Amino acid sequence: MSDSPVSSARVLLVEDEPSLRLGLTDGLQSEGFEVLEASDGESALDMLLSGEQNVAAKDIDAVLLDLMLPGIDGLEVLRRMRSQSCDIPVLILSARGEDADRILGFEYGADDFMVKPTPLREVVLRIHAVLRRKQPIAQSMQQSFGKVEVDFQAYSLVHAGKRHGLNRKERDLLAYFLENPGETISRDTLLRQVWGQARPASTRTVDTHVFRLRQKMEQDPENPIHLLTVHGVGYRFLPD
Repeated sequence: MSDSPVSSARVLLVEDEPSLRLGLTDGLQSEGFEVLEASDGESALDMLLSGEQNVAAKDIDAVLLDLMLPGIDGLEVLRRMRSQSCDIPVLILSARGEDADRILGFEYGADDFMVKPTPLREVVLRIHAVLRRKQPIAQSMQQSFGKVEVDFQAYSLVHAGKRHGLNRKERDLLAYFLENPGETISRDTLLRQVWGQARPASTRTVDTHVFRLRQKMEQDPENPIHLLTVHGVGYRFLPD
């Protein structure tokens, strides 16, 4: 995130409905945000991943993303962002508010999910909350355990000589486990502590992220030695 205050952060608004895009842009600008606009998924990805339209992704502080977009939809935009290690906070704002959509959004790496129509003030407060949460999550940005070396700043870990990228929630989840070694932690606690106010409606997303972490950090993901399941409760992390 840039050095500017949260209130003057730069937000990329991805919305195909002109009247809604105009209204949100005006509202966010009145709250002190700088707003960039994209009317479809392809244009958004050009700005986020290619630096086109004279915008560098590092200068975008947050993305406000609709799901129902022409061509490339919002979920695919989010998937491509995270697959390219683009960790800019993403807040979904969509008319699609079914549990399945919310779960997919969080599994793909969304930081928050709002259902239209959402009052402007709530949108602003949620953007503020997401930007405040985007802080270093570990005192040491490089840590190691077993045969794993984690670089939180680079959103990656190295295991058995192979580097694996981490999306934002994988990074946050691993950091929380490292901060609480040996403790049995429930899925609800993980949702509350890692996902915060933006926690999804189902604990399934926790299991999905744990599965992905195991694929990257365990010698045998089916028989983990670090990230253990406590049946009926949650998980326990053992660094050694």
